[in-house]
Amino acid sequence: MSAGLDGFVAAAPWPQRSGLRVLLALARRPRSGALLARVPLAEQAAHSTLALGRYDDPAVARRLGWDAAAVVARGRALRRAEGRP
Repeated sequence: MSAGLDGFVAAAPWPQRSGLRVLLALARRPRSGALLARVPLAEQAAHSTLALGRYDDPAVARRLGWDAAAVVARGRALRRAEGRP
């Protein structure tokens, strides 16, 4: 798991944390697709949560139009222009 996704799962209350870990483990296994397909909402939740983990990768985020360094630089420039610390 990526660090961000691991932090997301770790922040959940223990019953949900255990369920998320199981769900994500199932989603990563190729042969578990048939099992998850029986519960479409669980399948969607698992794949969506795994996708969130990919957005933590700066290279992926930049390809999608999100550059964290550029956002920080823009915010700092705005604060300087407005005279705020």
